[in-house]
This record gives sequence, C-alpha cells and structure tokens, in this order.
Amino acid sequence: MASHIQLRGKRIPVRPLLFSCFFVVLCGTARGQGVLGSAGEKANVEPRFLIDIPTAGILHKGEFALDIDFFAGGGMTVGVSAGVLNRFSLGISYGGKRLIGSDEAKFNKAPGVDVRFRLWDEDVVLPAVVIGFDSQGREAYIDSLDRYTIKSPGLFAAASKNYKVLGNLSVHGGVNYSLEREDDDKDLNFFGGAEKTLGRDISLIAEYDFAFNDSNRRAIGRGRGYLNAGVRWSVGGGFTLGLDFKNLLKNREQLAVGNRTLRIEFVKVL
Repeated sequence: MASHIQLRGKRIPVRPLLFSCFFVVLCGTARGQGVLGSAGEKANVEPRFLIDIPTAGILHKGEFALDIDFFAGGGMTVGVSAGVLNRFSLGISYGGKRLIGSDEAKFNKAPGVDVRFRLWDEDVVLPAVVIGFDSQGREAYIDSLDRYTIKSPGLFAAASKNYKVLGNLSVHGGVNYSLEREDDDKDLNFFGGAEKTLGRDISLIAEYDFAFNDSNRRAIGRGRGYLNAGVRWSVGGGFTLGLDFKNLLKNREQLAVGNRTLRIEFVKVL
C-alpha cells in the first residue's frame, strides 16, 4: 500500500489519515449503550482472545467490535468484527509495521479474516466451545518466510469455562492448525490460558502457546513455546485497555523478553 494518496493534486500521507479515521470512529461511537467492557467481575462482553490465543468468546447478534493492537517497531493492527447471529460472527483486520514514526510504512501482505461459530454455550458442567478460522497473525509480517512473527491460528477450536473463585476465574484451551506453512513446519498446535478478575474492572491474564508449529530448523521459535501475561481494564463505555508482556520464556532471541504490546478494544451494541 502506498504511503501517500493523491487528492486534488496534493500528496496526503496515509498514516495520519488512517489514525484520524480510527479516532473519529472511536470518539463518534463512544456511547457504549450499556456496554462496560470485557475485564473485571462486572464485564458484560465476552473476551474473544486472551493475548494472542483465541477463546470461546464470541460477538452476539447486533454487537460490533473495534480492536487495535500496537506492537514493537511502530506496528499496529486494526480489526472490525460483528455478530451476525447469536452463535456466528465475522471479522476483518489489517495492519503493518512502522506505521508510527518517520520510517516508510510496511503493510501486511493481505487482510486477516476471523470467522467463528459457537457449537454450544457454557453450562454448569460443560465449557463453551467455538470453532473458527483466523488468518490474522500477531506482530510484524516476515516476507522472507511468508508468515507473521507469531503465526495466525488458522483453523481452530477453543473451549472456555468460568468459575467463581474470589471473583471470576476463567480457563481457556484449544487446538489450531495454521496455514502459514512455508517454513515447512506443519504441525498441529495447542494452547491454553487463564483470566482472573481483580475487582469489578480489572483482570489479570496469562497464556501459553506450545508453538509446535514453530519449532523446526527453519522456525523463528526455539522450541520453548510462547508464555505471555497481561492486564485488562474495563474503562467503561465499551472500552477495554490492555498491557501485555510477551515472550517471557525467550522463545525467540530477536524478540525481547517481556516484549510490551498495547491493546484497545471497543464494543458497541448496534
């Protein structure tokens, strides 16, 4: 994607224009219509991800979400999703690196797509279970390997169960098969994690991605998997803010231990 567009003979930078559009959308839709956020004991939005791994959360019919992830190197990924039916949601996302700063922006190869269908809801015994497809990887896209730094889930199944333990304790787990296989690592992968609420607005989260599909001789990872931790804060009006610390096991040498990323989530009932 070009870094400038032509408008009436003038070159207008794309990055400031994109940022302006994002914040206009945020400010113009800041009335959450009773939506609080996805963190804390009073959360009324289902988290669809912990940090990088998917959960069994889903947007229900009439719910709209805007997600913005900021990562190292001035990178940003923006996604929009909507609940089409109570058990079915669709989303699309796009981003790149060096979008913030003075260097020329480098956009991802293609947009990401997120499709989810909930097989059944959580009850007293069984967890909620979702099957889906998500082609949006995490962080920068690596052209030489034709993959994201953290591979996209691809085809996945995720289960989530909530317990009352000094507030709420949610456990999540699943399996995925990424379609990013140009590094000759085509293994089935597994993941798991948990969320613990701290009061009405705050949640602590941790996840572990086994990264079995990123451990061969051409892989980025070193076979240790990705351990990530973070905090979420429901600020109200449908907004949830997140700060994450990733790669705690130093699975990738080039990726700093405790690599910090930021996340903004906004959910609105249409």
